[in-house]
Amino acid sequence: QLQASGGGSVQAGGSLRLSCATSGHTASMDAVGWFRRAPGKEREFVAAIVWGLDNTYYSDSVKGRFTVSRDSAGNTVYLQMNSLQPEDTAVYYCAADTNYRGGHYNQYEYNYWGQGTKVTVSS
Repeated sequence: QLQASGGGSVQAGGSLRLSCATSGHTASMDAVGWFRRAPGKEREFVAAIVWGLDNTYYSDSVKGRFTVSRDSAGNTVYLQMNSLQPEDTAVYYCAADTNYRGGHYNQYEYNYWGQGTKVTVSS
């Protein structure tokens, strides 16, 4: 199971930290990604962390503002979101990849998905 949490409503410039609990998949995961779907738009890649060297990847729209990390056991993955803007408003999803092939930006790379947590940023 993947359980995303931490969403809420903030004003522009504020911060939120999303969490993704990955119980049941820890032993087989290679990577965890964060995606988001804004109203009326398709789901898009936000960030990912790949096991091993803990390499991290970000979309251009969030680079420098968001940070993805995980706890030492790999059970929880975080997405720290700073300097939030209204365009960051979306439902955020975490997803686990058990057979990483390099396509961390591709939603079809991932095997398991959480239910999403809503983030609303007001101006």
